[in-house]
Amino acid sequence: MAKLNRFAFIFIFAATLAALALRLPKLEQRPMHGDEAVHAIKFGALLEKGFYRYDSIEYHGPTLNYLTLIPAWLSSANKLTEVTEFTLRIVPVFFGTLLVFMTALLLPGLGRVASMNAALLTAISPAMAYYSRYYIQEMLLVCFTFGVIGCGYRYTQNKNFGWAAAMGIFFGLMHATKETCIIAWGAMALALFFTFLLARRDQGASHFITHLRALKRRHVIAALVAAGAVSALFYSSFFTHAQGVPDSILAYKTYLSRAGHDPVHIHPWHYYLKLLAYFRLGENPFWSEALILILAAAGFIFALKKKRNADLNLLRFIAFYTLFMTIVYSLIPYKTPWNLISFLHGMILLAGAGAVAIPQMFSAKFARVAAIVLMLVGVAHLTWQAYLANYKYDENPANPYVYSHPVNDVFTMVKRVEEIAYAHPDGNSLYMQVICPANDYWPLPWYLRAFTNVGWWQEVDESSPAAPLIIASSKIEPAIMRKLYELPPPGQRPLYVPLFDGYLEMRPQIEWRGYVRKDLWDRYKASNP
Repeated sequence: MAKLNRFAFIFIFAATLAALALRLPKLEQRPMHGDEAVHAIKFGALLEKGFYRYDSIEYHGPTLNYLTLIPAWLSSANKLTEVTEFTLRIVPVFFGTLLVFMTALLLPGLGRVASMNAALLTAISPAMAYYSRYYIQEMLLVCFTFGVIGCGYRYTQNKNFGWAAAMGIFFGLMHATKETCIIAWGAMALALFFTFLLARRDQGASHFITHLRALKRRHVIAALVAAGAVSALFYSSFFTHAQGVPDSILAYKTYLSRAGHDPVHIHPWHYYLKLLAYFRLGENPFWSEALILILAAAGFIFALKKKRNADLNLLRFIAFYTLFMTIVYSLIPYKTPWNLISFLHGMILLAGAGAVAIPQMFSAKFARVAAIVLMLVGVAHLTWQAYLANYKYDENPANPYVYSHPVNDVFTMVKRVEEIAYAHPDGNSLYMQVICPANDYWPLPWYLRAFTNVGWWQEVDESSPAAPLIIASSKIEPAIMRKLYELPPPGQRPLYVPLFDGYLEMRPQIEWRGYVRKDLWDRYKASNP
């Protein structure tokens, strides 16, 4: 038994290393998503000024910002200009990888093989791998949520004070990460209730009540205190901004009022499931995590079987938790694809058990072998998709998890701006204007963070002087032409030439233009013959 447990632990550790191999390389390759850039600029204020104030209107919880201080300090970065994409994205990479290793928490309850399966599927799931490289809160939230489940399960086994406190810490981290933690809490509560109903059916009410009575009051208090302390620590900006704590509660009013009111992100109820089941754009490769969906369904059915096995309580809890999470996220009209990993991880845990149950359904050896072979083929396909998602289609709309994402033209755009600026005597102090309706110029503030004299505009201001260098959305090109060539009186019209060699896109089908004064362009060409 000890050897088997050791093998399972080693396997999970190997899966963790595989997860790291899929997540860590080339973190600077993909252009920063607009949301990533927003968080990065917010982090810059914390890094440079030691200033953070929770903003319940525009931002999520503070854990992402504060935890990013660790890699920033380790890399000796004191200014935002010294921070790289690696510095930022290593944070979700860490928690996405830790999530795989934490599967070991469930070894006694799920069983060795099911836990090993779950660890492997977490490591190679394309969605889990892709969003582990995204500088947003989602992967942190999934990891902290699983910390609550894992530590909570461990506490039920031995009523240890440490597990109770750890569970409380993870609860606090969930709350300090993102408002959607309340969905997970609600799903957990419902899952506990329905697990109790099945336990009463199979084992009698007394068995379950005995476990409840075994709870120690001081452990419950410790968990609550730990949760409250951790949450307050982050929201109060480490006890420097008391208003952040009540604001973290008032944030739910804003969150609920916004849900379903942004038409850009309104999708049908089956949006997430469709992305996971099958996706193909044109002649590009098809994407599917159907293996996980099928195995999760098998795991769910297995969990509901009437068996006098106390360990089924954990699987049943996960089954109901995942079901309610999937239902709620599907019913919320506002959908962005990274939100699906919150219930996908539950599906993966169920899939680990389903991969054990399916071969057992067949009595014939050939059928069992065939089922295992098909699952191995599916595992290989998931791994290949994870590689494609992270390294070949990382900004391509052919990837189902790429959503409203900047394309590689951003790098071309920024490189030309830098070349022009370095040809000017002012260098990084060169005045430039970035113009886009509705402030839809992200992630440019991240890429232009080294420039100290950038004007950010929502519209063309005809009363202000034109900058030597202008980059703008193609939507306002007529207004720019009017300002540059129609409004100035004859003899006072400095000539502007195109900044870019051709049309560039910020995002697919979202074109941008660049304009540079002719004298500056000539200076640039002279220095770059």
